[in-house]
Amino acid sequence: MRTLIDTQELSYELKKVIHDVPDFPKKGIIFKDITPLLMDGFLFQKTIQFFFNRWQDEVLDAIVTIESRGFFLGAPLAAQLGVGLIPVRKKGKLPRKTRKVSYQLEYGTDHLEIHEEDLKRLRHVLVVDDVLATGGTVSAVIQLLEEAGCLIRGIDFLMELTFLKGREKLKNHPVFSLLQY
Repeated sequence: MRTLIDTQELSYELKKVIHDVPDFPKKGIIFKDITPLLMDGFLFQKTIQFFFNRWQDEVLDAIVTIESRGFFLGAPLAAQLGVGLIPVRKKGKLPRKTRKVSYQLEYGTDHLEIHEEDLKRLRHVLVVDDVLATGGTVSAVIQLLEEAGCLIRGIDFLMELTFLKGREKLKNHPVFSLLQY
């Protein structure tokens, strides 16, 4: 059942509870802390319902979600949609055979992994994460999924840091962010 949720009202409520934490995890960064959202059961439920409304009529095999804060959004959404949840984790965190991708960070390289076996069962996926910043992490996830033949139906974020222009790296995919900063 579709519950009507006013996007502007929800955005306003979310921006009131998401806290800015200066100089975390390092000096010069303003971290967007979603913990207060997670602590507000009604607002968290309303947020998941909003994303559910966007996707309930679409064909999806799974939600692909990115370590670690993306798990908070992806897991309840997958459960509500009745589809699988596929976690993308940092190197060495998954127990079975994995497919790996390396990607560039500001100061070095990082690695992401996904279970190889899980990819074989997927066709239509939705990628869900908490924040779109520079787009580097989600671009690496897209590479993993496309190499495995998955069709990415969309990429949804709770929030987007527009000044970092991460959306430009995702031009070939439908991207949605509920909040923009």
